[in-house]
Amino acid sequence: MAQRYWLMKSEPTMFSFENLKKSPHQTTFWDGVRNYQARNFLRDQVKKGDGVLFYHSNVEPMAIMGTAKVVQEGYPDHTQFDPKSNHYDSDSSPANPRWYMVDICMDEEFKSPVSLNVLKKTKGLEGMELLRKGTRLSIQPVTEKEWNIILKLGLGSVKK
Repeated sequence: MAQRYWLMKSEPTMFSFENLKKSPHQTTFWDGVRNYQARNFLRDQVKKGDGVLFYHSNVEPMAIMGTAKVVQEGYPDHTQFDPKSNHYDSDSSPANPRWYMVDICMDEEFKSPVSLNVLKKTKGLEGMELLRKGTRLSIQPVTEKEWNIILKLGLGSVKK
């Protein structure tokens, strides 16, 4: 199966790229997704080795901060079973989990974050899911072409 690419949004006040850098082994689980389409991506399509664009949302400027890699494919999100968690779901059970998460590991920090305004002005990104009106998914597919354009913007080159 070919490698895929994803954009994952996080509010930096909740979990930032800096938090990922400081995490043990620069690895964390991506929990708290409570949208069925995003859940389906995590459960069914996001695979080990896939690339991730780490996007800071709900902050000025909103921007892609760097890249990560998926190191663990989808598995039940343990926060859905914890009544003390903000992500608790009383209708979900370990026997029939509703929500999934993946683990990611930091790959590279961008030399300069790639802001939403830059993305909007960049040729070749016109069809990017993030730039479509009304798109609010916290996890979105990214094409290889979009991935490579964004790497050039953030790193100055495409990694092989």
